[in-house]
Amino acid sequence: MSTALQPIAVSIGDPAGIGPEVLAKAWQQRREQRLSPFFAIGDRRSIAAVWDGPLRKIGAPDEARACFDEALPIMEVEDAGEIAPGAPNMPGARCAIASLEIAVGLARENAVSAIVTGPVAKAALYAAGFTHSGQTEFVAERCGVAPGNVAMMLAGPTLRTVCITTHVPLAEVSALLSVELVVARARVAAKGLQRDFGIEMPRLALAGFNPHAGEGGALGREEIDILLPALEQLREDGIDIVGPLAADTMFHPRARARYDAALCTYHDQALIPLKTLHFDEGVNMTLGLPIIRVAPDHGTAFEIAGENRAEPGATIAAIRMAGECAERRARSA
Repeated sequence: MSTALQPIAVSIGDPAGIGPEVLAKAWQQRREQRLSPFFAIGDRRSIAAVWDGPLRKIGAPDEARACFDEALPIMEVEDAGEIAPGAPNMPGARCAIASLEIAVGLARENAVSAIVTGPVAKAALYAAGFTHSGQTEFVAERCGVAPGNVAMMLAGPTLRTVCITTHVPLAEVSALLSVELVVARARVAAKGLQRDFGIEMPRLALAGFNPHAGEGGALGREEIDILLPALEQLREDGIDIVGPLAADTMFHPRARARYDAALCTYHDQALIPLKTLHFDEGVNMTLGLPIIRVAPDHGTAFEIAGENRAEPGATIAAIRMAGECAERRARSA
């Protein structure tokens, strides 16, 4: 854990979800987990509603380190209205948006070393005027990065997966896949593994779209028309990549040992194996950004908010990964 880097900013997410609870629990485990100093961004009442531990209001990120050992630092934003765990409302959604906006702004100004974004309810965000499909797209836009130049990576202790397409209906995936998109995602993944994970020569594996990777065209032509030409182009670029592989046989332990990240053609192809293996410690990281952005790979879980049942493992893993990636970038700068 570095003492020289700026602290990590954590936007709480929806104040009625489990974000406040898991963040407080992460702070409680800061020493045994050896977490880099971090601070919350949001309405302090959302944490106080589910936790009776010490909170310290700060006005700037550089104040967080001085009080981190004694209290959870928090930078307060707009009033989230009436706060009731498990009962999302419009003021809370606006607070989540403001928290995210502040976190990204601080990262772009180099006032924080990384950001961790808490879970949000997309329906509530949309109702509050949020026009992006998710936090990933919002952060990319604020950083001036085109959507095609970022990639969503899910990471756990034994598996990393990268989505080629993300939050779209399964029926639309085939039409959205293209040689250019596969190549772009793979390039971002390879560069991200080098820059943020210290893997000098990343090994990538590309999952097939169809059952059995298409069976030579008998079960679909996406592998022949899109994935194979993309693989050829990537290999010409010097990227170590294999595929297309049958997705049902590429996530067992021996297969996972052969690659550093799996490129998956659609959302569930990437998230089902990751969540099966690492449900309580999965991390969502946006590759291709000038800043470091990670998030716990779970939702708001309104149904258990305020019941002291939420597991903080994914938030702890996200804060740890954010700190490790920040140190690697600092060393290579």
